[in-house]
Amino acid sequence: MIRSKFVAALALVTLGAGAASAADLAPFPYAKAPPLAYAVYDWSGFYVGGHIGGSWSNQVWTNTANTTLFGDLVPREGFGQHGAGVFGGAQIGYNWQASNYVAGLEGTISGLDNSGTLSNTVFGARDDVFSWHNNWMATITGRAGITANNNLFYVKGGYAGVNSHLAVSDVVPPAIGSGSDNHWHNGWTVGAGWEYGITQNWIFGLEYDYAAFGTRAYQLGTNFGVYSFDVKPRDIQSAVARVSYKFNGPLVAKY
Repeated sequence: MIRSKFVAALALVTLGAGAASAADLAPFPYAKAPPLAYAVYDWSGFYVGGHIGGSWSNQVWTNTANTTLFGDLVPREGFGQHGAGVFGGAQIGYNWQASNYVAGLEGTISGLDNSGTLSNTVFGARDDVFSWHNNWMATITGRAGITANNNLFYVKGGYAGVNSHLAVSDVVPPAIGSGSDNHWHNGWTVGAGWEYGITQNWIFGLEYDYAAFGTRAYQLGTNFGVYSFDVKPRDIQSAVARVSYKFNGPLVAKY
């Protein structure tokens, strides 16, 4: 009997010691999983590239002073014509990015072959043959856009200038001759586009632009004197595909 009580007491003491030891143990630490990181495309940086596409011109020229036998138009008479052709060149610029907003400056220079020929048939089938063409165009614009990781949607606007040429020839006697002149026209441009970051450095894009220009006085000197016109590239529209290389543009880890 005494032996049974002793065994029972020993068991109670052992259980109490075990419980006390368990209470003294520190709680099992919980390790929180680290947040997942994902890559965000960084549009900031300097870039250079090229573009190619098509353009459409509206050209207008109006006679201002017909003081020779050569000219068949009286003052304020003239013509207008549409022309289209290949449009391509190079761009250079810099982007700044804050959050998902991008601002930038860009300069472009482009060659174009928009041209046309028109005959004034007042005194013959090919009397007063006019020919014109737009040679090359330059822009300096600001850009502003919003990003969706590798995608950039933007608008742009600023200065535009174009070199234009006008020539006339008369093949109907007695006043036979020819003359030409060319000038640089200042204007403005607006546009919109989309770009996609293919890699950290290579960017592909599509862009549409509209440009309008001021009027310049042209003096088409001939062997009969001067044939004077006000010439205006009324507007030039272009749509191009772009490829650019962006320097120092790493992907940024964002949490």
